[in-house]
Amino acid sequence: MEPESHLFGENAAYLEDLEHVAAQPAPRPARSIFHAPAAPSDFSAAERQARVARLINGYRVHGHWAADVDPLDTKEIARHPELDPAFYGLVEADLDAVVPTSPMYGMPEQATIRAILDRLRKVYCGTVGVEFMNVLDPEAKRWVQQRFETLVHEPAMSRETQLRMLMLLTRADGFERFLGSRFLGNKRFSLEGAESLVPLLDLLLTEAGTHGVEDVVLGMAHRGRLNVLLNILHKPPVQMLAEFADHSTHDESWGSGDVKYHLGYNNRYITALGHVLNVSMAFNPSHLEAVNPVVEGRVRARQDRMGDATHTRVLPLLIHGDAAFAGQGLNAEVLNLSTLRGYRTGGTVHVVVNNQVGFTTSPSDARSTPYATDIARMLGIPIFHVNGEDPETVARVVKMAMEWRATFRKDVVIDMYCFRKHGHNEMDEPAFTQPLMYARIAQHPGVREVYLRSLVDRGVVDREGAQAMLRQFQDALDTALADRNVPNAPSPMGPQWVGYHSGVPDEKDTAVPEERLSTLLLALNRVPDGFHTNPKIKRLFKLREEQATLGRPLDWAAGELLAYATLVTEGHPVRISGQDVQRGTFSHRHAVLVDNESGAEYSPIDNLAAEQARFWCFNSLLSEAGVLGFEYGYSLESDRKSTRLNSSHLVISYAVFCLKKK
Repeated sequence: MEPESHLFGENAAYLEDLEHVAAQPAPRPARSIFHAPAAPSDFSAAERQARVARLINGYRVHGHWAADVDPLDTKEIARHPELDPAFYGLVEADLDAVVPTSPMYGMPEQATIRAILDRLRKVYCGTVGVEFMNVLDPEAKRWVQQRFETLVHEPAMSRETQLRMLMLLTRADGFERFLGSRFLGNKRFSLEGAESLVPLLDLLLTEAGTHGVEDVVLGMAHRGRLNVLLNILHKPPVQMLAEFADHSTHDESWGSGDVKYHLGYNNRYITALGHVLNVSMAFNPSHLEAVNPVVEGRVRARQDRMGDATHTRVLPLLIHGDAAFAGQGLNAEVLNLSTLRGYRTGGTVHVVVNNQVGFTTSPSDARSTPYATDIARMLGIPIFHVNGEDPETVARVVKMAMEWRATFRKDVVIDMYCFRKHGHNEMDEPAFTQPLMYARIAQHPGVREVYLRSLVDRGVVDREGAQAMLRQFQDALDTALADRNVPNAPSPMGPQWVGYHSGVPDEKDTAVPEERLSTLLLALNRVPDGFHTNPKIKRLFKLREEQATLGRPLDWAAGELLAYATLVTEGHPVRISGQDVQRGTFSHRHAVLVDNESGAEYSPIDNLAAEQARFWCFNSLLSEAGVLGFEYGYSLESDRKSTRLNSSHLVISYAVFCLKKK
């Protein structure tokens, strides 16, 4: 019996494109096309076209397995059976038959099967592979198909852009070599082998500016962090080198040692097209992905503060390592936040710097999935696997990824395959555990050199010009290293803490007049006309009325709600989130009511007065670290007058202070 696995799940998508094609099942020959009989198969035109449509769909689903994405050529190129025309009964002699090219995009209306096959291999099996057939929205899936299959028609990259990419690769490579020669043996968590991250980020910010992004919050661990600080956030080199030379004047309260790999930084970034973006790198200790929910919270707070309801003006950008992305459960929590109404940020761009090794552990011991990015498949979003040795293809992928985010407001993943030239740090010996990989790395000329050779061959630049570019950068670093006039390095979060001081806070009178509490308690019972309140909640309203008018003692739930009510009516925004916080875990809060008949929601606290601050109350996914990190990040960026509570168990103190009677 003919295998039919390709008709189900992700493969069913090709049926949408066959409305006018009479697809008929036929036995699949056992032999590959490479040993096929010379005579063409006896197919009708409709049947041949149906088989071609299935071949096209096979490449859309499985083409990424055969993509050339590994600069070390250690990734085995899969020979997936559904990429072989023989799987569909098409023999060698059939390949010169002329057929309609539908449902393939970007080709003439008719072509030979051979020409279609060549285009499929060029599109789906080049230096970038894409996973997208698990995208559930047909419109979004068709968008990816059309954009990806027509990338070959994109105009050639301008010489100006090529030289900018060479310059950024030169700076990325030159900075690492400079540190390695001037500070021998010093830990720097080198980006060598993954230098394409720098032009990738530059291109990403440029595209972000064209889509109306004004702020970018970036989170990453220590690998390549110093390089990104210098070349993307433009942290002054004199300041960075002083941290290595131990004559920095940074605030010692931030500690010493490898603190330079953990600190954040803020700066303005002028893109190649002249857009100005505010870029912030979040603090991150050595706990790798711990920064991710913090970044998401900071972004959402900025969006709320700016009134950015469409989530277009602030972009979350997360840079992951391959082993950490696959191995740390916090990533699943953060991905699961991506479309929830209390946590959505309009789509996060995930960049995986895929070194193909985690500390000393090979992928076969680090995950149970083929790709490090497989956890992101649950969102039904495109995942691009791209060879970091091909910066121009990286550029095309970045452009498409940013268009996806701008169009659909969803996450996107760029999995950039590269390598790690040294061990986990510069004092580590990686050949202990990966001798074959590091034998290949020792022979690799480096990303900059590979791209430079390509540009020289195409007449874009000569070696003398490229060498002058490198010397100029190295001279600037030498000058910065010799400069002892190091500017003071204030805390990047300093502006957030103006007006605060450490120690015991001053005693404040938090009393609220009894009359105001009674008025607010009655206001908490108000619902719109026609709102069908649950009968048990009506009894709760009756109790609140008696508390307000008859002097009955307040319970903790009433005290908590009055705490929120007094805060928002005094102009202090309040946000609470967590599992079941709207109703309350013990059915005590009822901060958000649900209409008994329509299911519509209504929050009395958010509707107490015509002029009041916002009250946000969001039920969360069943998460611990993810939601906590998100709310911590939100607290770092939100208005100073705001009150942020990320657990229903942290609000009692507010209720006690607010309910002291005068």
